[in-house]
Amino acid sequence: MPTKYIFFTGGVVSSVGKGVTAAAVGRLLKQRGFTVAVQKLDPYINVDPGTMSPYQHGEVFVLDDGAETDLDLGHYERLIDVRLNKTCNITSGQVYADVIAKERRGDYLGGTIQVIPHITNEIKRRIGLVSKMTGAEIVLVEVGGTVGDIESLPFLEALRQLRTDMGRENTLYIHVTWLPYIGATEELKTKPTQHSVRELRSIGITPDMIVARSDTPIEDVLCEKIAQFCDVEKRAVVPMVTAPILYEIPLLLEQAHVGDIILERLNLTSQKTPNWNAWQRLVVETKREKPSISIGLVGKYVELHDAYISVRESLKHAALALGVELDLKWIHSVEVEKGTNADKFEDVFGIVVPGGFGSRGIEGKIMAARYARLNKVPYLGLCLGMQLMVVDFARDVLGTDKVNSSEFDRTTQHPVIDLMLEQQDVTDMGGTMRLGLYPCTLQPGTIARKAYGVEKVDERHRHRFEFNNTYREQFAKNGMKFSGLSPNGNLVEIAELENHPFMVGTQFHPEFLSRPTRPHPLFVEFVRAACLKAGIPTEEPPLSFDE
Repeated sequence: MPTKYIFFTGGVVSSVGKGVTAAAVGRLLKQRGFTVAVQKLDPYINVDPGTMSPYQHGEVFVLDDGAETDLDLGHYERLIDVRLNKTCNITSGQVYADVIAKERRGDYLGGTIQVIPHITNEIKRRIGLVSKMTGAEIVLVEVGGTVGDIESLPFLEALRQLRTDMGRENTLYIHVTWLPYIGATEELKTKPTQHSVRELRSIGITPDMIVARSDTPIEDVLCEKIAQFCDVEKRAVVPMVTAPILYEIPLLLEQAHVGDIILERLNLTSQKTPNWNAWQRLVVETKREKPSISIGLVGKYVELHDAYISVRESLKHAALALGVELDLKWIHSVEVEKGTNADKFEDVFGIVVPGGFGSRGIEGKIMAARYARLNKVPYLGLCLGMQLMVVDFARDVLGTDKVNSSEFDRTTQHPVIDLMLEQQDVTDMGGTMRLGLYPCTLQPGTIARKAYGVEKVDERHRHRFEFNNTYREQFAKNGMKFSGLSPNGNLVEIAELENHPFMVGTQFHPEFLSRPTRPHPLFVEFVRAACLKAGIPTEEPPLSFDE
């Protein structure tokens, strides 16, 4: 069977939900027995989002092979339950860098390099790599941005050409648009969608399906109007009202027969009858009224919740499995540092300190770790959160404030967190950290080993600084266990405190591997410890939504 391709474009406004829609469609197809991969095409000139501010781009999602990618790949992996690779995120920066490098080598034999055909050919080549690298039968491709953006034109032209290259029976275009609501007249307007489709058709792409997004219910007459003016079948105009529960979206698309329409259009036969029982149980449990557990997330980018989207979702997964409702408190580390937000800790029963870069707000995160340590509040430190937990512990053990990570103070007397040897001569910022999947050996008799229930795990990393082994013996004598180590024992991967209900820090990012149907064990044990602190009973064993 030739590989089938589904292309997703967006219209009217950005952030309309293309990524979630693509992920939900991927789930529909997986439920029907197909192997699926998803690719994001990002029009920006950055090579990847690795050096971009979280305020600009939200979270950087890291894959097994170390690719630093768009946060939409997190949606893809969580909803579809797949493991993607570096071919699944393309940026204009990657495409242009590759074409220019070929030109410099003389690969084009002195020809004039142009957007068409050289840039578009490179885009098509990279789209074709996905099925080769993943073995996927169906590849879903999302174009970032909105139709009409100048920077996305080469991607759209490449997608137009692919229908000719691959055949109409192997390609399908889905356009996701927004229907604005006019309060004065109390009505939804379809005109922006019509203009968006007209813009798309002027490029040479006619959508096969339109997903009409709105915050308010969409009447059937509006779907008929969109179908008529946009030359799309009425049944292929799918109303999609904003759902309060993200994981309900695949079920809503199933109810709209989206999966059946796609298979019919691509001349495919379902390989198995979709079974949504487990997914429906997950949604029902999400809606059920449950006792609430208050968790504090102490970060420096909390104004933009997308900067910590995987952490938030992982906490939700764990809470759902334990039969409790997550009440997430966003605590700004800069305000803690200034003393204006410190009282927020009194209202939470667990503290999470996630990753980050730069010195702003670092002392506030250290204060959060100190509060958790002294008050026996369950604490989960992720990457930087683990490193600052170590800094706080060292200041107590060594009896001095002259302790820090050399990332923030290169002259510190006690660099308990320091650069890896192989990083000391690195000057480039992008793609030069310890990135991707690395093995970790868990030590017996530790919280981490109990949580995982196995001796060895593989977890995704994104960092440049490591625990300084000079202090390992001294810390161990004073109550810090190194419960996770690299297989050769040289690198500390997990640290935890003795005589504490749960104070665990990981050098890696467990949030990247949590799934709604399989919550990450460290998050489960952390939320369980927080519930115990609050006196809230939990499901034992945790609820399972895996098929």
